[in-house]
Amino acid sequence: MTVTGWFGGRSRSERLATLAALPLLLVLGWTVVYPNIAVIAGSFGHWREFAESPSDVEALKNSIIIAVASVAASLALGVPLAFLLTRFDFPGRTLLRAAALLPAALPPLVGVISFLFLYGDTGVITRVTQIVLGLKDVPWHLNGIGAIIFIHAYTMYVYVYLFVSAGLERYESSLDEAAIGLGAGTFRRLTRVTLPLLTPAIAGSALLVFMSALGSFSAPYVFGGGVRVLSTQILNSKLNDAIGLAYVETTVLAISAVAGLMLFRWLEGKRAYVAAGKGGARRRPVHSRLARIGLACAAGLIVLILVLPHLMIVLVSFAKDGAWTTQVLPPEYTTHNYAGLFTTNQLWTPIRNSIVMSVLATAANVVFCVAGAYLIVTRKFSGRRLLEILVALPWAIPGTAVALGLLATFNTNDIAVGKILLVGTFWILPLAYFVRDIPLVSQAVEGSLRQMDPSLEPAARGLGASWWMAVRRVVLPAARPGIVAGALLACVTAVGEFVASIVLYTHGNRPISIEILAQLRSYAFGTASAYSALLIGLVLIMALTARIAESRMQ
Repeated sequence: MTVTGWFGGRSRSERLATLAALPLLLVLGWTVVYPNIAVIAGSFGHWREFAESPSDVEALKNSIIIAVASVAASLALGVPLAFLLTRFDFPGRTLLRAAALLPAALPPLVGVISFLFLYGDTGVITRVTQIVLGLKDVPWHLNGIGAIIFIHAYTMYVYVYLFVSAGLERYESSLDEAAIGLGAGTFRRLTRVTLPLLTPAIAGSALLVFMSALGSFSAPYVFGGGVRVLSTQILNSKLNDAIGLAYVETTVLAISAVAGLMLFRWLEGKRAYVAAGKGGARRRPVHSRLARIGLACAAGLIVLILVLPHLMIVLVSFAKDGAWTTQVLPPEYTTHNYAGLFTTNQLWTPIRNSIVMSVLATAANVVFCVAGAYLIVTRKFSGRRLLEILVALPWAIPGTAVALGLLATFNTNDIAVGKILLVGTFWILPLAYFVRDIPLVSQAVEGSLRQMDPSLEPAARGLGASWWMAVRRVVLPAARPGIVAGALLACVTAVGEFVASIVLYTHGNRPISIEILAQLRSYAFGTASAYSALLIGLVLIMALTARIAESRMQ
């Protein structure tokens, strides 16, 4: 398309918006589109190798099975819990509601490690069960597909719980009353009224679980037990210098993710229900003494299960490295693990790297995504739909695929074809974090801007305010909740990132997650747990800082 064709017939504001969008489109084209094209191009000539590889075919099948099963398990946990905490009032509800969000505070690798300490062959729960039952051998082996799904269910049910809880909070309780008046029983009301109205929430959360499970790396890597999935196959192919095969595996994984995205969107569209009303779910108090006692006990047990991984990480973080072997609990404790993190340069470097890289990536995300969200929400221009698609695209591409795409693009200096050597430098990981978190920040900011009265900015301009003053005084304050939430999500995700890091890191820029894995491999469980506890602490500090910043902005 010619410049005249691109701009012809457009108003001045549309032309200016198009010009403003061009740098954003160029950045997205360079960091999102180009890497994926490079991967696809690199896969040519290797597809037969993939098709004739039993391990790769098995990995594809396992990846899809695990993703679908993880969705089912997360729905089985998250939906009933959302109903319980939203619809009923009972002793322990407040505590259980807070505990239900705890898995979200565990970075993926840290969550996997906590399960290793609790439920692995030498884990605390495993050994206690063996002793109590008087068994000669351990009662279970936490490995294989079942183990991966088990861990996914714990770490990913939160998505379902949050989405369905939000849907139930907006649910119009008068609909139930109307259904009761028409003679509908509990099951009929649930299947014909409640669940259909919750379809968008259920489908949205299921999609998020599917995408996360499909590209999951930590759980298969640690607990796979020989089970192949595409995310681990990509790394194995890269390490074995079978880069062409890795490109094919990356392409297949990305295609599977996009196919899953389209399928869930289609299913969501098949049942689009809207309830008009102000919403307002009503919690019913439980009057039966026996039921209240039972629910209180169940709530206490669930809270304990949810808290145990965090407590286990903290406990082992004080264990002396090398002392914990076959004992149920670590026999020796020390504070040297934490002291070493801040006094030993080799141990401090990953902490500094993670903080610096996550802050850099988040700052870039905020600047880029605020500009993009502003144009998408408030302006009509040529290329607007393209900008929307490209902003959301990294969300549909698993972390290993993103990393390998960047590896294919930024592995040499060739300005003529848009390549710059970043692989092997400090900057490749912040770039990877930036790309992966674009959808998170963009969606959060767009959500806030869509709630803004669209007439406010033109009104400010009509009163004599310059464009920048209108943006600073009207648009940015309206976008603040989304900016804060998006920045928090991006920073938390980046500081604990593992999937892309393990493909792209070097010794000099290794983040905390990679160092945790290195310490585990050397059986330094105390140091690995100290890193993990520090990571959890950083996440909590970020959340608290975001909450304080948001309250001061109001």
